[in-house]
Amino acid sequence: MTRDVYEYALIQVVPDIERGELINAGVIVYCQPRDYLCARTDLDAGRLNAICPSADVAGVLHSLIAYELGCSADDGPLTKESLGSRFRWLTAPRSTIVRTGPVHAGLTDDPEAATNRLLDRLVRIPSR
Repeated sequence: MTRDVYEYALIQVVPDIERGELINAGVIVYCQPRDYLCARTDLDAGRLNAICPSADVAGVLHSLIAYELGCSADDGPLTKESLGSRFRWLTAPRSTIVRTGPVHAGLTDDPEAATNRLLDRLVRIPSR
């Protein structure tokens, strides 16, 4: 099976910019050859509250949903944009509590599986 290049960025929560601590809360994956764009999030509210007890968890969750909607093919706010344009817009640098990290690349024969693997490896804490 053919492996194609894909790009991804972590969605990060930085609740207190002065402290600089962050939590990985999701991933955005774009694979142009497969017409694939997907954002998946999984906020660990306990971790967020541990580093910032005053964090606005509901506001963070709202922002994370916006990333998922930005990738939505059906009803998202960016539906008229190409998948590449959506990915670039979603991964553009921002000075906000919820932002993306740098864009990285990889090879995959299954972008959906790559998305799940990245979410499990980089966002979710493994059970002990």
